[in-house]
Amino acid sequence: MSGDAAIRARFRLDWPGFVLDVDLNLPGQGVTALFGHSGSGKTTLLRCIAGLERAAEGELSVRGEVWQDATRFLPTHRRPLGYVFQEASLFPHLSVRGNLEYGMKRSREPLARAALDDVVELLGIGRLLERRPEQLSGGERQRVAIARALAVKPRLLLMDEPLAALDFARKQEVLPYLERLHDELEIPVLYVSHAPDEVARLADHIIVMQDGCARAAGPLGDTLARLDLPIRLGEDVGVVLDAVVAARDAAWHLVEMAFAGGRVWARDNGQPLGHRGRVRILARDVSLARAPVAGTSILNTLSAVVVDSVDDGHPALVLVKLRVGDSPLLARLTRRSAHALELAPGQQVYAQIKAVALVG
Repeated sequence: MSGDAAIRARFRLDWPGFVLDVDLNLPGQGVTALFGHSGSGKTTLLRCIAGLERAAEGELSVRGEVWQDATRFLPTHRRPLGYVFQEASLFPHLSVRGNLEYGMKRSREPLARAALDDVVELLGIGRLLERRPEQLSGGERQRVAIARALAVKPRLLLMDEPLAALDFARKQEVLPYLERLHDELEIPVLYVSHAPDEVARLADHIIVMQDGCARAAGPLGDTLARLDLPIRLGEDVGVVLDAVVAARDAAWHLVEMAFAGGRVWARDNGQPLGHRGRVRILARDVSLARAPVAGTSILNTLSAVVVDSVDDGHPALVLVKLRVGDSPLLARLTRRSAHALELAPGQQVYAQIKAVALVG
């Protein structure tokens, strides 16, 4: 993974019918998504990192501090981490303020009051401090749970599908706050999810789990663009690119998103100019041409260079990896079209992007 790896995690855990076997170097900042189907080992890996499961073979160090090796095992309560579960699990007899203060009391080195005030503001829960959990919505309870996890001043934040128990509306309520945490937190976050939209919006790195093993690991953009291991975030393969709102066409409710290598038009969701977000481009929405095409409904045409191509899941299809400036792009074509274009590595083509999804 990236050169700023600061978490070393190696675990082997044998259960009847399931084996967890991972050997990972994780970055010391940003959000790393543990992505995969149910039963792939995501939560088991997170529980091993938290010390809630003890692997017979295990090593874990966080920023140079050994939490587990052949001779030592720090129990969970001695590991400086925060843990957010699917359910908020707040103490019903305490107010929101009381729940946060409980989190501070269980830490050897809790957040300073001023820092906790910043967390309260960041998560938008200031007006909720005197309420009891039963007076909160599901989204509000989960934001309080996140604040309580941060109150212990963790060196690592673990989040196990924190939005899974929420309906769509409540999930959309919480996601912007998670994005703010992504921008503001200086500690690494391990985020378990099987939801493509959450991974696309929040993750900087991704670990794809399957059958107890890490099938792929690396920076989000590069890993999603791999041809040897096409990763489907939901319905299809594609890339996620960091971008900035560079221009607005108010008359047609569109914004132009600039990324490393080009610009694309997307639907206007109201973000201000200069807003940093992401665009997700699915391979099925990209077509290729040898020359610029005029008189088309497709708004986005980008000059690109062919990197490589592989057979896709159906014998009629091929998956092509492109480079647009410094950014990767994937296109799904029929083999017939690829043959007609005489595609070859290093060839310049024009990528026509039918639709761009603005994801944050």
